Amino acid sequence: MDHVLHLRSLLSGRTFRPDEIDYVDPEFGPEGIVDVVYDYDLIGRRISRESLRRDENHSIWRYRPLLPIEPDSPLPPLQIGWTPLYETPGLAASLGLRHLWVKDDGRNPTASFKDRASAIAVVKAQERGAKIVTTASTGNAAAALSGICASVGQANVIFVPEKAPAAKVAQLLAYGSTVMLVRGTYDDAFELCLQAADAYGWYNRNTGFNPYMSEGKKTATLEICEQLNWHAPDAIFVSVGDGCIIGGLHKGLKDLLALGWIERMPRLIGVQAAGSNYLAEAWERGEDVFTKPPIPAETVADSISAGLPRDRLKAMAAVVETNGAYITVSDDEILAAIPLLARGSGVFAEPAGAAAYAGLIKAVAQGLVSADERIVVLNTGSGLKDVVGAMKGVELVKTQPYRVDPDLEDLRRVMATL
Repeated sequence: MDHVLHLRSLLSGRTFRPDEIDYVDPEFGPEGIVDVVYDYDLIGRRISRESLRRDENHSIWRYRPLLPIEPDSPLPPLQIGWTPLYETPGLAASLGLRHLWVKDDGRNPTASFKDRASAIAVVKAQERGAKIVTTASTGNAAAALSGICASVGQANVIFVPEKAPAAKVAQLLAYGSTVMLVRGTYDDAFELCLQAADAYGWYNRNTGFNPYMSEGKKTATLEICEQLNWHAPDAIFVSVGDGCIIGGLHKGLKDLLALGWIERMPRLIGVQAAGSNYLAEAWERGEDVFTKPPIPAETVADSISAGLPRDRLKAMAAVVETNGAYITVSDDEILAAIPLLARGSGVFAEPAGAAAYAGLIKAVAQGLVSADERIVVLNTGSGLKDVVGAMKGVELVKTQPYRVDPDLEDLRRVMATL
């Protein structure tokens, strides 16, 4: 990895060779998250906007010179990334906007954004010759790791809260993972996973601990800007739980600015559920996220439920350094956004994905965005991940099926009431 200069500690500023530490700054233990620092001059000689125009590999691997992996490392065979970016004039008009796109990461192989990071995790684990890869997750990161491991025959152990949605647990079992249903919260599962990885020597994919996960997640902003012909949007709305996605988006944008591929930094707008709004609270109150204690976390959007966001340093920097904002939305606003987003764009999102659109609705109401701004909403997961949540959403907007007898007269009776 000659294009990686070093790993830099966010807390101490110390730098480390990639082979010098496994994951974090040892001075701070699990909290000592580090960032990957690149040689952009070298990268710029290996990849350009022009070379990408000729590249027929439409996946995250088209950006391989910008990823922290060895040049000869085998890659998983699944088609990850290059998800569609839909322009949605009808959805835009309903909000009084002129330019709105929806990036649908529910189209990834395991139906969520988390495939981007898990692909990097599997490559890094195999570079190290790891026998077992592990992660803690509310469901999507686990399913992503499980599916990509299945594609390459990599053994893995997954820790999820026992209340994780059944559809997500079903994915893990179908892929053949060893699944530990933890009697507790996501934060409990995370701590147990850290301990197990240390005790057994497993490769740890955990968000906010393994620095390479941000590098996989940054590929979404690389795609967004390329799909917009390198005209960066004015704002990107994304739901936030552990903070790794918004931190990764920020990293990708910083890469593009350093390479001179975009001219300005978009504002990053993080959207949190009211029952799990650690970062939104800290942003509004000017609190130090390194010392702020955990909060109770409970929301229907399980994918963004985190009492102590593990990647909170990068997540806060993503908003502060881009002049963005954090927005809090209620569970009902999240659920109602599922059918609103689906009807306006054709994109079916799980609660965490729809939270980003709920945040845009609130931002418009509060005057945080203007009509002529170019806005992207990132859907992080398919609605099929949580059908129960989707059904609650359609009930909130008063949509229901109609029961009819198998004859035309009964159909006419129902149609007359509509």
